[in-house]
Amino acid sequence: MILILVVVIGTVVGLLFDRVMGPGWLTRQIAGENRMMLTSALVGIAGAFIGFHLTITIGLGAGIGALIGAVVGAAVILWGWRAVK
Repeated sequence: MILILVVVIGTVVGLLFDRVMGPGWLTRQIAGENRMMLTSALVGIAGAFIGFHLTITIGLGAGIGALIGAVVGAAVILWGWRAVK
């Protein structure tokens, strides 16, 4: 059940991040909008897993705390991905 929640959190955060930040004009011309949404969702899922596991490893909490860590991890990884790109 936790696996599904983390995947859903990563997907939602990735799609919301893509919607709010939006791809640049050049990216839309080259890659297309659907491809960018898929990439953002996948990077969001990876970030959610990283945030979830780091939260549990550090010991900041299990359950709701770990899910909040998944949201923060997805947002941070997406922001970093967008900054590097």
